[in-house]
Amino acid sequence: MFKARSHRYLVPFKGKFDIGDCPTVPHKDDKDYDSKLVKAAVELGYWQQKLYSRANHAVLIILQALDAGGKDGTIRHVFANINPCGLHVSSFKAPSAVEVTHDFLWRTVPPLPARGHVAVFNRSYYEEVLVVRVHPKFLDAQRLDDKPSKHFWNERFRAIVEHERHLAEEGTIVLKFWLNISKNEQRKRLLERIDDPSKHWKFNAGDLKERALWDDYMEAYQDCLEATSKPWAPWYAIPADDKPFARWQVAKLINDTFERLDLEFPKATAAGLAEIKEARENLLSE
Repeated sequence: MFKARSHRYLVPFKGKFDIGDCPTVPHKDDKDYDSKLVKAAVELGYWQQKLYSRANHAVLIILQALDAGGKDGTIRHVFANINPCGLHVSSFKAPSAVEVTHDFLWRTVPPLPARGHVAVFNRSYYEEVLVVRVHPKFLDAQRLDDKPSKHFWNERFRAIVEHERHLAEEGTIVLKFWLNISKNEQRKRLLERIDDPSKHWKFNAGDLKERALWDDYMEAYQDCLEATSKPWAPWYAIPADDKPFARWQVAKLINDTFERLDLEFPKATAAGLAEIKEARENLLSE
C-alpha cells in the first residue's frame, strides 16, 4: 500500500494540526511558476500514459477549497496534457433527492477510478463534514436518527478514513489537496467576478453568505484535515493566493507520487516479440 512521505505542505498524520499556521502565499518569491507548471503538466501527461499502460494502480485526486479557491482552474491547467480517455472529473454539488436516501459516501463510489485511470473530485464526500457541519440543517433531508454532535462528526471522519484505507489497499493512490486562500484573496476574486462581465456567470450571491461564516469553515477544515490526513490518503494544505504556484505544487506532488510507483511501460514477452517481428515482416512485404 502506497504511503506518503514528509513534505512542507503535508498535514501531519499524528498530533495537533493548527490551520492558522498554514501559509496562503508561496514560501519563497519566484515569478517562474507558470513555466514550471507547464513543464510539470507535460510530465504528468507522460506519467499518465505509463499508468494507463500498466493498469496496476488507480489515482484519485480530491480538491477542496472555499468559494473562489481555484479548484476549476487547477483542474484545467494541471491536467491539460492528460489523455481524456484515462481521466474522469466529477463535481459534487448539493445531493439530489435520490442521493440523500443513501449513506453519504454512496454517490461518490461510481466515479471512482478504474486501475490505469485518474479521477479528479471537484469537491467530494468531504462536503459532508464541511458544508454540512457549518449548515447542520442539511442533515434533515437524510432523516438520520443521530443528531449533529462531536461524536457524530468523529464517526463520519472514521467512515472516511476506513473508506480511503480500503481504496488504498485495493491499489488506488489517494491524494487530497486543500487550496488554502486568505480571506483578502477571496474578497479580491469575488470582486473580479462582480466587476468583470465575462466572469458574471461565476458569481453567486450565496458565496457572500458563506463568506460571512469564514471562522466556522476554518474550524470545520481544521478538524477534518487533522482527523483524515493519513499515510495512505494524505492531505496537503497548498498556499493558493498565487494561482500558478498552487497549480504547480499540485502537479509537482502528483508527479512525485508517480515517480515512486512501478510505472515502466510493459515489456513484450518472447511470444509477443515473435508476433511483432512477424507483423513487421508482413507489413514490409506488402
